[in-house]
Amino acid sequence: MSPGAGFPSGPRQGGRGRVAAAVSVFGELLITAGLVLGLFVVYSLWWTNVIADRRADQQGNKVRDHWAAGKDAGPGALDTKDGIGFLHVPAMKNGDVLVEKGTSTDVLNNGVAGYYIDPVKATLPMTGKTGNFALAAHRDGHGAKFHNIDKVRKGDPIVFETKDNWYVYKVFSILPQTSKYDVKVLGAVPKQAGVKKPGHYITLTTCTPVYTSEYRYIVWGELERVQKVDSKRTPPKELG
Repeated sequence: MSPGAGFPSGPRQGGRGRVAAAVSVFGELLITAGLVLGLFVVYSLWWTNVIADRRADQQGNKVRDHWAAGKDAGPGALDTKDGIGFLHVPAMKNGDVLVEKGTSTDVLNNGVAGYYIDPVKATLPMTGKTGNFALAAHRDGHGAKFHNIDKVRKGDPIVFETKDNWYVYKVFSILPQTSKYDVKVLGAVPKQAGVKKPGHYITLTTCTPVYTSEYRYIVWGELERVQKVDSKRTPPKELG
């Protein structure tokens, strides 16, 4: 048998062994990276919801306890870090969403909706003044309170609940996508919604498309009526 016709020499086998080992290690690293990425997705889209919902429920109970005790009696007192009321949007199927002051991540990450302070001064409905009650909430993660905003249609109700009143709005305009820098949608007279005169408006904003924050999804409503809260806190028919 000629010297080159037999089994591969030792050094050549060793070279292939090192390549196989390297491929094996690389494969294990890919698997590990996949597991880490999967755990991060679970954390971002599920566990943060669990934590945020728990915090929101605790804070919401605190607000209702204050109401029952006769605290937070007027618009000024309601404008606190504890929360000013609860948002109900039946089309979103998100229950009662606590509304707090501000739209920073520190606020919204607690599973609540926040009302805008800047760049425009939001008008709280409790004051009775014309203006735009503009709100934001997360669409995914951290409670995802506006996840189903795309289910809202023109004519649907939006109800804001305070200690003394139910404010019933009706959706009249929707903007599926706009720049996140488009602050005009928050204006006291939101002309992009097709209105030209002052009124009592509500604006819901959140990120779009789903799982991104590149653009904003906008829903506008106009106040139809104010219903006093009775002793049993009977909700308006729109929530029945």
